[in-house]
Amino acid sequence: MNKPPSFPLQQLAELVGGSIYGDPALMIHSLNGLELARPGEITYILDPKQRPQAQASAASACIVPPGCEIKGKNCLVAAETAVAVARIHSFLLARPFQATGIHASAVIGNNCHIPEQVSIGPQVCIGHGVRIGERVQLKAGVVVEDNVHIGNDCLFHAHVTVAEGCTIGNRVILHAGAVIGSDGFGFATDSQGRHYKKPQVGNVRIDDDVEIGANTCVDRAAFGVTWIKQGAKIDNQVMIGHNVVVGEGSILVAQVGIAGSTTLGHHVVLGAKAGVAGHLHLGDGVMAAAKSGIHDNQPNGAVVGGTPAIAARAWAKSASVFSRLPEMLKELRRLRKEVDELKSARQNQSTR
Repeated sequence: MNKPPSFPLQQLAELVGGSIYGDPALMIHSLNGLELARPGEITYILDPKQRPQAQASAASACIVPPGCEIKGKNCLVAAETAVAVARIHSFLLARPFQATGIHASAVIGNNCHIPEQVSIGPQVCIGHGVRIGERVQLKAGVVVEDNVHIGNDCLFHAHVTVAEGCTIGNRVILHAGAVIGSDGFGFATDSQGRHYKKPQVGNVRIDDDVEIGANTCVDRAAFGVTWIKQGAKIDNQVMIGHNVVVGEGSILVAQVGIAGSTTLGHHVVLGAKAGVAGHLHLGDGVMAAAKSGIHDNQPNGAVVGGTPAIAARAWAKSASVFSRLPEMLKELRRLRKEVDELKSARQNQSTR
């Protein structure tokens, strides 16, 4: 295995707008966790309480929040520490793109535009009229159907499927098993209970810098477009229905489900297993706790939880009561009995 390149601590600090406490010329080749890091590596802490662990770490340097410098340890001080860690780690892992060309077992349709700077793996199937940008990697078993457009610097992991007519922007990452552009779920049911498929003739548009997790499905629109806007990050096993719009910078955590024709504003965050009913609008910056069931429109900045979803503070207060409900019911019955006895006694007194 080739030895990874090393970079001076000062260069890493400049990358994230940080400052150096210690030796700016110290060379760093990788980032690792506190207990796993070794000499030549940089580690990090996000909380001042972790300073003793950082002090004991074998790492050559540590990324720390302001005011958390560690005596005797080279430190890179960054205001947005978690962001700095992510950016530095990605930088240290980055390698120049190496085009491997088209594998002999790949199947390529007619009238395709495929540049030289690509890596198309074994058993990849590409339909007719497909346009692929520069430095695209399609790993084993990827299927790209007819008339799909793919931007530059995209990475599709094994067994991704992009269905006919979809548009993928630049720097998009699709993880293994993701399906983009499968038919939306639309049926009409007659009086006999028979279901008739409503044709789904729209497509899917995925903008720049979107990442979509493994086994996630984004359905094509019935008409028009299902749209994942720039910078959205979508976890594994998420279900996005037809004609949904996911706003810029939104985050959808594992197993979120969004029903058809719902729109999300920018920077919406939906916790794991949150469900959103169809034909709703969630405003900018809405946040929903895990397992929330959202059944109505939400204004900008709303923070909700529970099923049906209500304001998060009200939900938290309600949740704290759930475990006490049997005891409270028992107490309520006792009080009712006492009230009934008092009423009975009063009635007896009034009849004397």
